Amino acid sequence: MKPHPILFIAFALSLLPVCGYSQSPSASEQLQQIRGNLKRTHVANDASGYLAVAKKNADFLNGSPSSLLQLMSAQAFAGDTTAALATFSQFVQMGQSDDETLKLPQSEKLRANHGFATLHLRMIANTTAVSRSTEAFSLTDPGSLPEDIDYDPATKLFYLTSVLEKKIISVDAEGHAHLFAEAPDSWPMMALKVDPRRHLLWATEVALDGFDICPKQDWGRSAILVYDLPTRKLLHRIDGPAKSALADMVLTTDGDAIVSDGNGGAVYRVHSESLSLERLDSGDFISPQTPAISPDGKSLYVPDYLRGIGILNLETKHVLWIPMDGRHALNGIDGLYLDDRTLVATQNGTSPERVIEFALDPSLTHITSESLIERATPTLGDPTHGVIVGDSFYYIANSGWDSLDDHGRRKPGANPSAPLVMKAPIRH
Repeated sequence: MKPHPILFIAFALSLLPVCGYSQSPSASEQLQQIRGNLKRTHVANDASGYLAVAKKNADFLNGSPSSLLQLMSAQAFAGDTTAALATFSQFVQMGQSDDETLKLPQSEKLRANHGFATLHLRMIANTTAVSRSTEAFSLTDPGSLPEDIDYDPATKLFYLTSVLEKKIISVDAEGHAHLFAEAPDSWPMMALKVDPRRHLLWATEVALDGFDICPKQDWGRSAILVYDLPTRKLLHRIDGPAKSALADMVLTTDGDAIVSDGNGGAVYRVHSESLSLERLDSGDFISPQTPAISPDGKSLYVPDYLRGIGILNLETKHVLWIPMDGRHALNGIDGLYLDDRTLVATQNGTSPERVIEFALDPSLTHITSESLIERATPTLGDPTHGVIVGDSFYYIANSGWDSLDDHGRRKPGANPSAPLVMKAPIRH
């Protein structure tokens, strides 16, 4: 979910109380309580209490890199340098880097330990450029801010949404772009999926909260749009729930759309015949992004920007979290795609940002290995979404999100270059 998903996370965590779907506290409410306790115990100089809450935070966030840094800081604060080094080692093994946290005063003893220097060198190595992709085509307009991409095998055209120009374009393999549709409400265009079997194109437009390009009275509104592909005619417009950001989508084989609300933490099914919305989750997500559907159609792989990848059982609504195991960073995923036993992810919330493959075990519930597609290159920028075409993964790089402030304005001195669509073979 965009604009940069962290903006919506900050908004969601500020709600008092956060509206939950069930009687039990929502994930956002639980995290808000944990963070309040972290602040309280730290201010009180309660080292043991701070450490206990940091452990709870790491457990709740499924051992995400940010939670490990918090835990490392608490361990160092409590004087357990050995444990802090072990936690730091896990953070490094997950391919992450964060020099700023290591400069904080509570990390002083950690930096002085003889084992720190080796781990620090390994961390710095995580920022080296890696790429096995090539440029498929570029978009000539640096101000378009492309968000989502899909492909129509019948016409061999790619379709992309534009946030700042509030439109959908079609692009051929050579990069020649044509207008498909403009946003009916003049809101940023976000999610997009092609249904080639039914000759439909689904999309969403979102009045991004706080964005100057959206009328203030519309902030927090979303709409799901259904177009006829051959004629480009808008067939249906469905209002989203209040205060939602329906910015990520996948289609089922039945032609239904499943959309994620990165603002409210919900996942919905839009029934193609009745056009009604059905909530699928029970409040386990904080900021769900682009989901992927299991081969049997019974589960969703939902990437939560903070908690990692949750497998949502569509019948029971139970969520099984894929373990990070101190080896795999599963946070910060914007787009997630399942191909056989491979999950392909675009991660604009990791440090560094990257595009990566995760190989799954036969049960499709555990990661056995990972392989970088692109990381820390001069042209990657903020990768957003992608699409699998045959044996290749096409994804948006250098989108331009990193050139905007919280209000959707260009940052002073920002001079964005043309966004790219990159192509990489998928390894099975």
